[in-house]
Amino acid sequence: MSKRKDEALSSNLNIISRKTDLVFNIIFVILALICIIPVVFIFIISISSEASIKTYGYLFWPKEFSIDSYAFVFREGTTILRSLGISVLVTVLGTALGVMLTTLMGYVLSRREYKLNGFFTMVVFIPMIFNGGMISSYVVNTQFMHLKDTIWALILPLCVSSFNVVICKTFFRSNIPDSVVESAQIDGASQFIIFGKIALPLSKPLMATIALFLTFGYWNDWFQSSLYITNTKLFSLQALLDHVQRNIEMMANNPSLGVTMQQYMNTMPKEGARMAMAIIIIIPIACTYPFFQKYFISGLTVGAVKG
Repeated sequence: MSKRKDEALSSNLNIISRKTDLVFNIIFVILALICIIPVVFIFIISISSEASIKTYGYLFWPKEFSIDSYAFVFREGTTILRSLGISVLVTVLGTALGVMLTTLMGYVLSRREYKLNGFFTMVVFIPMIFNGGMISSYVVNTQFMHLKDTIWALILPLCVSSFNVVICKTFFRSNIPDSVVESAQIDGASQFIIFGKIALPLSKPLMATIALFLTFGYWNDWFQSSLYITNTKLFSLQALLDHVQRNIEMMANNPSLGVTMQQYMNTMPKEGARMAMAIIIIIPIACTYPFFQKYFISGLTVGAVKG
């Protein structure tokens, strides 16, 4: 009887009034529009004619539609596809490597019996508060590891973060009971077998969350390219867009149509081309979200304090 009363009280606490529900719905609709409208606006600009943009500026309903921007981008297909390939390679390889290293570190730090647990926890925790700075990391990556102008310069600096390691440590400590690990050890299992056959199968929400963080980080990154990459053949799509944003003439320096630079510049849809490239960058990362959505909500509660 008492249990039923507790359940009824708990269910009443989760009920909100219709007015509050309406207010929440309005707030979420506004937040959704704040996220969606800029993307729609960029797409509309990308299909506006260059003359319309020059005359009337950015409009939600342009005076004249045109697909010249996308035609220009596809004419530069070799450059765009090469940069897209670099972005996909860096994102896939970096995410796989980052998930593997982060979960391994988190699992090791979650084992209380590990003798160096306290030391390595401080090694992971201190960079969350004090950062070595950009110059020191640049010197290490270029002078000691010789990563400059290599694909690894785009992968390794972002591969492992202290924040993700702490999330993994908290998840493994709260979801993998010590008794399960001890039972497996009694049966002769090594730590690698326990990690691979017990911990990982129970950690799909954790891995999905870490993979999503890493995927967004790698896909949206342009800063590593600006620091370490001078070879234009290793530009990621985001780095290419950044260069185009700052200097549209970069693409005109290598015209592929057999015309002079001035002719090429005159026919180039400058504003529309920027927006078209932004749309091309958004589409792949937007398509990856449904694959992570199944585990993402449960993964967000990883490390949360339960009452």
